Amino acid sequence: MESFNQKLNSQLESWIGPRDQRVRGWLLLDNYPPTFALTVMYLLIVWIGPKYMKHRQPCSCRGLLVLYNLGLTLLSFYMFYELVSAVWSGDYNFYCQDTHSAQEVDDKITNVLWWYYFSKVIEFMDTFFFILRKNNHQITFLHIYHHASMLNIWWFVMNWVPCGHSYFGASVNSFVHVVMYSYYALSAIPALRPYLWWKKYITQLQLIQFFLTMSQTMCAVIWPCSFPRRWLYFQISYMVTLIFLFSNFYIQTYNKSSGSPKKEHENGSLASKNGHANGTPATHKKLRAD
Repeated sequence: MESFNQKLNSQLESWIGPRDQRVRGWLLLDNYPPTFALTVMYLLIVWIGPKYMKHRQPCSCRGLLVLYNLGLTLLSFYMFYELVSAVWSGDYNFYCQDTHSAQEVDDKITNVLWWYYFSKVIEFMDTFFFILRKNNHQITFLHIYHHASMLNIWWFVMNWVPCGHSYFGASVNSFVHVVMYSYYALSAIPALRPYLWWKKYITQLQLIQFFLTMSQTMCAVIWPCSFPRRWLYFQISYMVTLIFLFSNFYIQTYNKSSGSPKKEHENGSLASKNGHANGTPATHKKLRAD
């Protein structure tokens, strides 16, 4: 296995370039197979889970949902605060920031971005809760694509560009997740559900996030520094796929159903007569775009 990992790492470096040695020895980062294996396990559970639950009663998971969503809210706030404060105090360049220009700030950013990478493993639980609660309609292509791709993308980011210009997308996404997971934590408490009106606007916030990240990445293309351009081009391409998928989701969920008085519309969800989402009432079927 060690020989295989060495060969794989050597091959990756021949394709992409030298890896950043500052993250050597960090959990899950030395070799790609563990991250790939976690992704395969996730996809297998997505495939097998609904079959296993088909003839079983859905699990409530209400208490776990509150703790899970609250935990991710706090983790997201921590990452957002730490990234913004480090960038602000370290005087990072908004238009383009190299990965080897401000050692103390770079080290702090790298530490926080490892937690961001690891949070993508934790967020697999979003899908597992859907399976346990028999919300199979929530397990869409968009949902699976977003969860599976982010973990793998961020393994490569952490190994090649773990700081510098990589901070922006993670910062904005962490802020969006503070809003999103706090909503789901509150919606898991039945007494609070009637007062939660902003769910629809979370999808709009997600789309704004993608446009902001793509625009800020394009700044580094127009006003370049030593940050590798191939990573910038990849990020722009990935943002385009998310904008397309989330825009299509928003149109399908809200615009096409806005004329129906019997349907409840919330961010990332279309409510109809049965089913339930992560932390939402069991009397409505909902779709989530997270």
